[in-house]
Amino acid sequence: MNSTAVIGNNVNLSQFTTIGSNSENAATVGNNVYIGPSVCIVENVQIGSNVTIGAGSVVIKDIPDNATAVGNYARVVNYSNPGKFIVNRWSIE
Repeated sequence: MNSTAVIGNNVNLSQFTTIGSNSENAATVGNNVYIGPSVCIVENVQIGSNVTIGAGSVVIKDIPDNATAVGNYARVVNYSNPGKFIVNRWSIE
């Protein structure tokens, strides 16, 4: 993980996850996010809150709030039931 990455509350980073950057700041990850195994998040992208990123995905573009993204290169596949693997959600009160 790059030292410039910003990680929100209640983020599940699975094994072999890489958050890196070669030139700028690394990614910003929101709250209540599940990042599957072997995911690579490259350069200065924004990952919204309540997001699920599927195993083996390569994220090179921003992922909006409440989305599920998968693939190489990652793309949003739906907005239904994102973050379903986050059991103890964190919220601002």
